[in-house]
This record gives sequence, structure tokens and C-alpha cells, in this order.
Amino acid sequence: MDVLFINPDSSSKAYQGLALVYSAIEPPTWSLLLAESCRSKGFDVGILDCDAERLTLEQSIKRVNELQPRLLVFVLYGQNPNSGTTSMIGALALAKALKDHHPEIPICFVGSHVTALPKDVLAYDCVDIVLLNEGVYALHNLLMSNLSDDLQRIKGIGYKVLGEGGVKFPVINPPQSIVPQARMDEDLPGYAWDLLPYREKPLDLYRAHFWHAEFDHAKRTPFAAIYTSLGCNFGCDFCMINIINRVENGDAISAADSRGMRFWSPEWVRREMRKLANMGVRTLRISDEMFFFNQKYYEPILHDVINEDYGFNMWTYSRVDTVRRSALDLFKKAGVNWLALGVEAGNQLVRKEVSKGSFKDVNIRDICSTINNAGINIISNYIFGFPDDTLLTMQETLDLALELNTEMANMYPCQALPGSPIYNTAKRLGWALPDSYEGYAFLSYESQPLPTKYISSAEVLQFRDDAWQTYFTNPAYLSLVEQKFGDQERKNVEHMASIPLKRRLLVD
Repeated sequence: MDVLFINPDSSSKAYQGLALVYSAIEPPTWSLLLAESCRSKGFDVGILDCDAERLTLEQSIKRVNELQPRLLVFVLYGQNPNSGTTSMIGALALAKALKDHHPEIPICFVGSHVTALPKDVLAYDCVDIVLLNEGVYALHNLLMSNLSDDLQRIKGIGYKVLGEGGVKFPVINPPQSIVPQARMDEDLPGYAWDLLPYREKPLDLYRAHFWHAEFDHAKRTPFAAIYTSLGCNFGCDFCMINIINRVENGDAISAADSRGMRFWSPEWVRREMRKLANMGVRTLRISDEMFFFNQKYYEPILHDVINEDYGFNMWTYSRVDTVRRSALDLFKKAGVNWLALGVEAGNQLVRKEVSKGSFKDVNIRDICSTINNAGINIISNYIFGFPDDTLLTMQETLDLALELNTEMANMYPCQALPGSPIYNTAKRLGWALPDSYEGYAFLSYESQPLPTKYISSAEVLQFRDDAWQTYFTNPAYLSLVEQKFGDQERKNVEHMASIPLKRRLLVD
């Protein structure tokens, strides 16, 4: 085998008690894309999904023993924006163990955290090579090399060279381009679905988000997630999504310097969706950051979904200021039953500051009402602890959440995620940052959000945890769940809310 793509398991530390039942298990999107891309160039590839199979270190090492790949590539992305960083928890543990057992196999890391901080990642003894940005062309060229003394000619990678006194030091080669719009269908030709593990039928080891399945565990598998586009045109302070578009090596580069979108053709999307439908998938996430942004691209896809009659239950993202009432009927008819809205903050001034003014002033209450009137459920996303937040403005955010009372809500503490503009600001100004990868996980024991200008990290985290409990035990919310989804589904939500999160910052 030329290359084995590894999706490590960091779930127990990232999600604590929620990992067992309630967190989603998504197919490893970028492992699938990179595997199919390399396979289309004639390379022999495989995928080891330690997360889906819940493999121990010993079991993972045994699999590698059996496959004997030329190259191991840890692909560090995931279902949340912080997953590239939190995936480092499981990745380093497994990479260290594999390096002990197989020092002869080069180990390569790729992902958003890797692209943001390539030299930091290379500093680990168990990491031999890093790929910058999405790594497609760099990986093709790497696999055509001898993985040793010809690395200096491969653009878009970092590696180590032996210096005086036997000390290894990192070298970052000139950047490589990302796949251009004109080559999306050819150079990222699809997903290697057939390489994923399963128990009885394809994709049955993967489970949808609890709410996506209408709080019914029986509807969560089989499950898949796909992109129809990559990237975002905006540069919000707290977001690192666009860092994988990076084509500059400067230390101060952030996701805001690499904004932009690329799209696959409707024909490409139709082919991938047909594969999933044929494998029995009915619960599907469209992972695009901005699916509801460009009518020229989303309309043909949704019309295809209707014409092909896949029967999908889908969700996707939308900004609050890009929702078009005229499009909602099309979304609903195609099976988009949930829209994820980035409300972020209840205070307009706080929201404008972190979004660099890119959000248009809209009435969020009217937007939510319009979506619900189209028969579409809402999961609203809120962030507590922006730099200008106070206890008062965070209360405004919670009050707005309770007023909107959407069918689901995510509540995050603000993190300075590597690759985001706010991370560079934090480094420059000496703000306290987590001292472990687990510290970047929103729901972990070690979670350490940013302090604001006015309150501490502990106060932010306490407020977020209290807000979450307030929302999910709110009688009005529980009544909504029971009314829309059923009595058992309400009990499932109540059980989820009963699972405690332990926090190091909040220990008395």
C-alpha cells in the first residue's frame, strides 16, 4: 500500500460523557477526498478510521502491521471548527506508538491545525512530514518520491533535516497551490466511500448529530456528510475554516488572508449523492460553510435532489443574513429539514466587531420565523466570551436564545483557534491560551476559553455551561421538542441534559 490515511480517535477527551452516545461520528471527509484523489492517480490507498471503530492503540498498530504502507498520513479535520486542533490529542498518542513500532514508516500530518502551525507540529519526534493547505498536489508529488532524500524539491510540505550535532531542524518548502476551481472535479474526483469500515452495512458505524435525527437514536445511522463547495468568502475573527486555502508561508497568515470559495459541479454532486443513496443513506449533512450563499450553485443541486428522489433528511449551514425566503420552499422540498444559523451573539456591536462588519443588520427574530414557517427546523449557534463580551452582553445572548427557542442550539465558549485571526491577536498581545490540545475542545475537562476584556476564562466557561443547562431544561424548549418530535424524544433530550461536564477551571 502506498499510503494509509488515519483518522485518530480523540472523542473521549474532547466530549467526555457525551462521546458514548450523543456526539456525532462523521465519516472522515478529507481522508475520503484525499484517498480518492490519490487512487485516481494510480496509488494504492487505505483508510484506518480509529474514531468510527473505537480502536485502541494496540489494535491500530496491528492494522498497520497488516497493511505495511509506505506512508502514514494522519488527516486532522472533523465535525467542529476546532477539530483540527483537538484531533492532535489522539493523533500524537497513536503517532508516538507507531513510531516506536515502525520507525521505518514516515509519518505525515495534514489538516487545519497543521497548516496553521506547521513548525510546531514538526517539532514532535513522531512527525516526519507535514502537508500545508489541503495538501492534494503536495501529496501526489510526495507519493511519487522516495519519501527520503528528494523531499527538498516537493512544494507545499515541511520536513526535517539533520544539522550539526545530530540535531534535526524543520524546513518549510515553498508553497503549493490549492486545487483551482477549474480542476475541482478532476483532481478531487469524489469520495472513497468503499474504503470505510462498517459493521453490517455501509456507513453504519457513523451516526448523525442527535438533533439531526429528530432526537431519535434509531434514525442516526447510516449517516454521511459531503461538501458541494469548499471555503468561505468572509473573514470573521473567531473562524479558522479558510486556513486550508493557505498559499503563503508567513508566520502571521490567518484564515482571513485565505478566504474564497470553490465549487464542484452539480454532476459531481449528483454522482456522489447517488452512491450514498444506493448504500442506504437517508440522513445526510451538507457540510459547506456557505451552502445558502450562491443561488447559481445551490439551485441546480437541490433540483437534482428533487428529481432523483433520494429521500434524504438533510441539514446545512446558513448565515442569518443570507436566508432568502424565496428559496426556502425549494430547500424544504429537497429534504433540507434543518438550517444551522450562526447567530453568534445577542449584542449587535459584539457581533459586528468579531465579524469585521460583514454581517448585514437583519432582524434575527423575523429570519427564524420565516424559516419555521417554511417547515424547516433551526439549530442556532451561539458563542460566549468574545473579546468585548461582559456578563451583561453574554446574558443578552442567552436571553435571545431563550426567546428564539429554536429546535436546537449549540453554545460554545470562544476559543482562539489556531489559524483564526483572533489566535494571532492573542499571541501578539500575550493573552492566555490553552497549554494542551484538550484545552481547545469546547466540551472537554481541560477546556480553556479566552478571557474577555472584562471577565476571566473561568467566568466565560461557567456562564456557557449554566446557559446550556438553562436552555435544555427550559420548560418552553422541552414542550417544543415534545410537540414537534414526541414524548420519547423529549425524554432523550432530558437525559442528554443530565450528563455532567467536569471542568478543571471550575473545580472548587
